[in-house]
Amino acid sequence: MTARAIMNLRSILIASAVFRLVLILYGEWQDAHMEVRYTDVDYLVFSDAASLMASGSSPYKRTTYRYSPLLAFLLIPNSFLHRAWGKFIFSASDLLVGYFIYKILKQRKVAEDLCLYSVMVWLLNPFTFTIGTRGNCEPIVCAMILWILICLMNGKIIQAAVWYGLVVHFRIYPIIYALPIIVVLDPRYVQLGKKPLLVNWKSNTQKPSSQSSEEASTRYNLWTAAKSMFSRERILFGLVSGGIFFLCTGLFFHLYKWEFLNEALLYHLTRADPRHNFSIYFYHIYLHYGHQLSLVEKLISFLPQSMVQLVLISSFAQDLPFCFFLQTVAFVAFNKVITAQYFVWFFCLLPLILPWSDMKLRWEGLSCVGLWMGAQLHWLLWGYLLEFRGQNVFLQLWMASLVFLLANAAVMAVFIRRQGCSPIFLQMKVRDAKGGVKSE
Repeated sequence: MTARAIMNLRSILIASAVFRLVLILYGEWQDAHMEVRYTDVDYLVFSDAASLMASGSSPYKRTTYRYSPLLAFLLIPNSFLHRAWGKFIFSASDLLVGYFIYKILKQRKVAEDLCLYSVMVWLLNPFTFTIGTRGNCEPIVCAMILWILICLMNGKIIQAAVWYGLVVHFRIYPIIYALPIIVVLDPRYVQLGKKPLLVNWKSNTQKPSSQSSEEASTRYNLWTAAKSMFSRERILFGLVSGGIFFLCTGLFFHLYKWEFLNEALLYHLTRADPRHNFSIYFYHIYLHYGHQLSLVEKLISFLPQSMVQLVLISSFAQDLPFCFFLQTVAFVAFNKVITAQYFVWFFCLLPLILPWSDMKLRWEGLSCVGLWMGAQLHWLLWGYLLEFRGQNVFLQLWMASLVFLLANAAVMAVFIRRQGCSPIFLQMKVRDAKGGVKSE
């Protein structure tokens, strides 16, 4: 890393940190002087749960606290240092995401200016800098996911597995990344004790329709993975990550019993929220709220999600960051409940794929932004009429949810069409008996 690069990255991080500090301080002022609070209501829930834990009680005595006890533990200083402690933790994680984005792209030899632009896509995004400063915990999850990618790129399989088990316990949705990780842990490309060979930015920037892309997909597809499913690397990753997940789950089940299991895990599998949100399922849930739905009815919404996930994994697992991005967008778009904070899940992955995209900002890029934002604003208009004007526009709001789903699908299609082929790993090389180098 050159001195110029350090200064550029440092200036971006310092400016972003100062901006977030100002927002946190402003948020404290707004909370004290204005009727509409800046702080997210979830942050109040986190703080109350942390206060209960600090006093020796269960954090689940706080109604609507449905997270891991680890989150409440991190926010215990809210009770004796300052109520904004958690916001500083979340904002620091937000900055860490920006640094990890830079680190991942530089490791793949992306040009310096593109690295910095990609970092700014995250750090200067209004969705992201307001999430942490308002007191939402998602930046912690984003930082952990990017760190897992860094560990995998450096061949640190055990460390990646530890963090993966921890992040799935902390926030259940990263479970969708398990299969593509298993797919890329092919012993021909990733081996214990060896640093994998990475495909650098300039070495393979081609359109997905090219022959090299087809060869890459063939190398990494699910059938190829299945033939060597029980490799040391895959077994080790599964055992370690599963062990960490069940260790954390077992520990907190011992401490908080079924209250923890129902609120932190099982609730998210059968959640049925009747309040209006971006999801296409909200209207059906609203109409049937109060009627006891069967477990099958509650779980049926996972079927479209699962089908889309399998198609994306089988097609794009070779490009792990791009696969993660598409999976997350699709997972959110088809989820039973969608709130604005979920968008941060894929915003942290977007900068990792931009250097390989040949999408032009002036036309396709701005069109995608306009389509996605326009669909949201369209939905928010009907939401405003329902929430603040009391008008019966449930059907129109549901149709706006359908439009938003189509907008997400259209944006994904554009990204897929414009994304260059970039399998993350090259095949490992071994030396033959004559001292030459050949592929394994």
